[in-house]
Amino acid sequence: MIPIGGMTGQTALTLVKATEDRARELIRTSAQHERAISHFRENIADVNSVDDLMADPELYGFVMRAFDLEDQIFGKALMSKMLKSDIAEPDALVNRLSDPRFKELYNALGFGPEGVNTLNTISSRWREEVVDRYVTRQMIDTYNDQNETVGRALDFREKIGGVRNYFDILKDQDLSVVMRTAFGIPDAVAGIDIDRQAEILADKFDLESLKDPEEIDRIMRLYVTLTDARNGVAGLSAGSAAVQMLSTGLNRGGAFTPITIDIAAISARPANPYG
Repeated sequence: MIPIGGMTGQTALTLVKATEDRARELIRTSAQHERAISHFRENIADVNSVDDLMADPELYGFVMRAFDLEDQIFGKALMSKMLKSDIAEPDALVNRLSDPRFKELYNALGFGPEGVNTLNTISSRWREEVVDRYVTRQMIDTYNDQNETVGRALDFREKIGGVRNYFDILKDQDLSVVMRTAFGIPDAVAGIDIDRQAEILADKFDLESLKDPEEIDRIMRLYVTLTDARNGVAGLSAGSAAVQMLSTGLNRGGAFTPITIDIAAISARPANPYG
């Protein structure tokens, strides 16, 4: 993989996008990851319950890393309890955990009540989808360690397809940062009532636009460019020609307009302004 440490976000993102197929292949064929992938492919079909998964540390670790939960690997008791909970019950642990990664893992594994009887693990298509997720996550994490701006942009691209409403964006810190930056929304907005935050996002873009790959690419590039400008990269500022060109078409109405929001005023509004 091409090292991107020390590069501007713009340069690094351009290089990453031009070479990411090769980067994925290098991950797949590296000794460490090739062994992990082989172990997963050879053994996951035998997993029929949460206990089966927990009994094999390599399988468990692989799945957790594939779903961006490496930081939770040592919480096996919590993970086991969450995966065995019944999502149909409102107070189930899987429904009480606010981090969207947990529910995504729960749904992907597809265990039934009490954490048994999944059919997903015997599906070759499902297995390859998990392998692809693992490879992508390893690539993102590697680049993120070298350039956090680029890592967050790549993470945004992976996650945005699963967004169903504005609250899905707001409950994910990385998605929120990218969208606030790209659409000129002050970071202070993150501290106000979440319903108001959702209204502000809705005023700035339509969720349907996030289905357009070109729009996703434009948001990524604008986020990286504006972050470079914030960080004082030579030749860039929030009002520079490069930023303005990238901004065209992002906001409703056609052109990018950095916004100024009276935080005190909007924070004072009731949580349910329509009630």
